[in-house]
Amino acid sequence: MKVVLQRVSGAGVTVEGTKIGSIGKGFLLLLGVCDTDTREITEKMADKICKLRIFQDENGKTNLSLADVGGELLVVSQFTLYADCKKGNRPSFIKAGSPALAEELYEYMVEQLKNRGNKVEHGSFGADMKVELVNDGPFTLVLDSQEICASN
Repeated sequence: MKVVLQRVSGAGVTVEGTKIGSIGKGFLLLLGVCDTDTREITEKMADKICKLRIFQDENGKTNLSLADVGGELLVVSQFTLYADCKKGNRPSFIKAGSPALAEELYEYMVEQLKNRGNKVEHGSFGADMKVELVNDGPFTLVLDSQEICASN
């Protein structure tokens, strides 16, 4: 599982001209799933996302979590995070998870984030979406479950 996490002051997602999700201060998550991902991996990634301390405290240090600042989440499916661009000029997406698994884990991620007490908005799986954001910082992280969930 790969997540591009962007700290935002606001973000929204539109499908066919209709805004279907929007947030204020918080995280925009672009979520990619591969065929080896599981619910257990999804839970660990949700924990990591919720516990990250990347908001500034009163001293300007990145020391506060999403909960500390009352932040919100916008989750958007993004299979292109598994693009393989090694050969040629046209990306291959064979490393991306099957649509059935990807949709299941995408929905499970939304559920897991909500279960941790967060306000969560989301896109529409498989739809042609337009995503807007104001990246705060800018502050962008790439989270890879192979690193986050690896046994040490």
